[in-house]
Amino acid sequence: MFHGETAITIDDKGRLAIPTSYRDLVARACGNRLVVTYSPFDTDALYIYPHHVWETLREKVNALPKAKRANRILQFKLVGAATFVEPDGSGRISLPASHRAAVGIDRKVVLQGSGDKFELRSEQAHLGQVHQILGDEDMDDDLLGLPL
Repeated sequence: MFHGETAITIDDKGRLAIPTSYRDLVARACGNRLVVTYSPFDTDALYIYPHHVWETLREKVNALPKAKRANRILQFKLVGAATFVEPDGSGRISLPASHRAAVGIDRKVVLQGSGDKFELRSEQAHLGQVHQILGDEDMDDDLLGLPL
């Protein structure tokens, strides 16, 4: 399980240093194999999955009927854009320039653990997410039962 957030600076070569607190977990849990792809829900985020989590998700997404637009978008954003990465000896992964440009990532980013994956956003996009609030109209039965 990944949780917490870390402010990171992307280097001049487009590399992101995995926080030291996660390096052992990434090595153990997924053999240092990660997958970078787009978030299907946000225009400003990349998802970084452990390889084994990605494999299961990829199979489920690819099995969806292609006749539905939402399924094709999922297949395009998640599967079609997926890039396999492995941390180097210094714990850095290379983020494709096309992915960084598409979501507006330049130098300063925030890596956030989201359970089975990481989410990566620019500092500005991260602040935008932090400043969102849930209103009464957002509180459905699933949320009302949570002891928040």
